[in-house]
Amino acid sequence: MRAYLLRRTGPPSSLLLSELPEPIPGPGEVRVRTEAVGVNFAEVLSRKGLYGWTPDRPYILGMEASGTIDAVGPGVDPGKVGASVLVGTQYGAYAEQIVVPEPRALPAVPGFTTEENAAFGVNFLTAWIALVYLARVRAEDRVSVSAAAGGVGSAAVKLASAFGCQVVALAGSEEKLRMAVDLGADVGVSYGEPNFGARLSEAVRPGGIDVALETVGGEVFDAVNSVLAPFGRAVVAGYASLDYRIWNPLTWWPAWKGVPRMPLMEMARGSKGLMATHLGYLLDDPERMRQTWETLIAFATEHEIRPLVGHVLPFDKAAEAHALMESRGSVGKIVLRL
Repeated sequence: MRAYLLRRTGPPSSLLLSELPEPIPGPGEVRVRTEAVGVNFAEVLSRKGLYGWTPDRPYILGMEASGTIDAVGPGVDPGKVGASVLVGTQYGAYAEQIVVPEPRALPAVPGFTTEENAAFGVNFLTAWIALVYLARVRAEDRVSVSAAAGGVGSAAVKLASAFGCQVVALAGSEEKLRMAVDLGADVGVSYGEPNFGARLSEAVRPGGIDVALETVGGEVFDAVNSVLAPFGRAVVAGYASLDYRIWNPLTWWPAWKGVPRMPLMEMARGSKGLMATHLGYLLDDPERMRQTWETLIAFATEHEIRPLVGHVLPFDKAAEAHALMESRGSVGKIVLRL
């Protein structure tokens, strides 16, 4: 089978297709023939050697894909062969076939295209857990969403809007803000323009922000934190402004300085909180994953929510997909189609 086996870190051009043996499912495992792969910023960081949640190289990149179960291991119902699923995993999805424990092959969302199923899992679970389980979002909340036209951001805009919240979209260009408003945001503020902090403060008067989903870090997080209301909750689900090069010490201080942080006494004075989320823990807790997934799917179905697939590229264009994501020119989810 063809797969992107990451042998060394580097630029997008380091993503090269390899021919590997066809994987065989073991006890309790299923094999999925991949039809589409969702591309995530975590995989860009992994390719650069900047993501801690990875196995030792060489390994196959990729955290999510959609496809069809074509083989099962001992202990798995043979009737599952032929089922349409989407896969959530730590690595291995940039491949024509992937073997995962059975609980990590979730039923495909009825009515979604193959690309939409590949685009749904990581982004919507991240936004759902951040907004619902951590921030305990309420209809009366004003919610800010950073990178609002991206994968996680567009998911959060749709979910918060469906909850009845007032949504403040933050993005790097006016074009992306217009897209976020089309998705359900009430107002947009660009952090690609001068005086972002002052314009954000003006846009959220009076009252400030009750819930902030932050995925950028640096000056964007600082500006959001400055307008977080009493009892406000900021949830960090990424750090897209990270510009850290292992070989260049001059990048270390700016990268460390831009990490989202909130001193304890500042939190106490404002009665506000800083939280963070990562989906990895769900992989080792199948029951929690099942419950979380079913709750999310029920809400998305009720409100007719679908993921925003912004770009679909052929499977052999993974390097171009990564370059597009790093360029900040992408919108919605980038998907590789087999």
